[in-house]
Amino acid sequence: MKSRMVVTSQTPRFVNGCVSLRATLGHDDVVSVADQTRWIRDRALGLGFDLCGVVSLDAESGSTDTGGIFAEAAHLPEWLARGYAGEMRYLHDPRRADPRSLLGGARSLIVVAINYNAAPKNATAAPAAAEGKPPRGWISRYAWGDDYHEVILARLKSLIAEMRVQFPEPFEARAYVDTGPILERVAAKYAGLGWLAKNTCLINSQLGSWLFLGVIITTLSLEPTLTSREATPADLCGTCTRCLDACPTQAFPEPYVLDARRCISYLTIELRTAIPEDLQLQLGNAVIGCDICQDVCPWNRKAPVTHMAAFQPRETDSGLSFLAPELESLASLSQQEFSAVFRRSAVKRAKWRGLVRNACVALGNAEVAPDSPAYERIVRLLGGLAASDDALIAEHAAWALSRLSTASDRQHRKSVAEPAVAKPQISKSR
Repeated sequence: MKSRMVVTSQTPRFVNGCVSLRATLGHDDVVSVADQTRWIRDRALGLGFDLCGVVSLDAESGSTDTGGIFAEAAHLPEWLARGYAGEMRYLHDPRRADPRSLLGGARSLIVVAINYNAAPKNATAAPAAAEGKPPRGWISRYAWGDDYHEVILARLKSLIAEMRVQFPEPFEARAYVDTGPILERVAAKYAGLGWLAKNTCLINSQLGSWLFLGVIITTLSLEPTLTSREATPADLCGTCTRCLDACPTQAFPEPYVLDARRCISYLTIELRTAIPEDLQLQLGNAVIGCDICQDVCPWNRKAPVTHMAAFQPRETDSGLSFLAPELESLASLSQQEFSAVFRRSAVKRAKWRGLVRNACVALGNAEVAPDSPAYERIVRLLGGLAASDDALIAEHAAWALSRLSTASDRQHRKSVAEPAVAKPQISKSR
């Protein structure tokens, strides 16, 4: 039987502009766990989240039909054994299999989602540079604005603070935003927020997949959003394989399975060593992350656009745009400049040397014409980086130089092999 809380407060109150849960009840009325869950959901939405759901971690709840442990966690050891996690050793944390191991007495997970789909929509690559203009790179839209970890964590902490005022019973709670060993997308599925798609993203039928997730694990026993009699959101991917087919590096060995070692997001952000040469061409102009498998998803065609200021594309005082940054500017950044430009940005995750490495690869893929005004500048820039004391940067700069040299030689051979042909003179008959 679910626990209940007796309320003895006699004075209705407002908490941060929200009607207090107690204000709606009389003296000594009982606040059920269902009332608590509804209040948490309403406050989460009031704090700016777009979705909120609760998962019970009680063994007897049966909300996941796995005794409170997510069924998907059973596949994690095999996924790790295949090496699909690459260098992400943190994914081997055994606590990831059971969120209850993160907090003694944990009984509920509160899962929130917020839309980060800033305009423009459907952008799988940076705008093509006009003739003679510097080549531009691509930063995934999740990193266009402020660091989402900070934005969401601040709101989760606000929610916890309001819960402590609202609920008199003592409880523990911890908030995570991609910072703890929790299968957030799986938790979101069991909280009723969406289904796990073939590209492994969470999709909500109304919002699409441009969603940041956050989790609160708590000792409060809350009413789950989905009861044992209700199914999780149906998988509506159907026979569609657009996300799998569009992936330039073929990072999906099968539907619903990602080989992170081939994923452009992993290669440009998490990988600290050299990008495999056979994948460098497929990176195109990506410098931070990739949106391709989401951009082609039909469920994102009508995904709402967020107007939240924190997620709009940044532009620095020097004119560097996070939406389509000039590759020369990125490759030229010093460590100090990198720290200043990307302060409070998720781009920091890639580190300075990672971003410069990525910019070198993108410059090698830029197909800059030898007669372009930018060509000589880029060759000089890459030449300097190829002589860098940092072996990682030097290796990728040298690769980019070889690409530009090959393209130049190819164009020269073509011009020699195809001499100009005089146009035939056509006389007009009288």
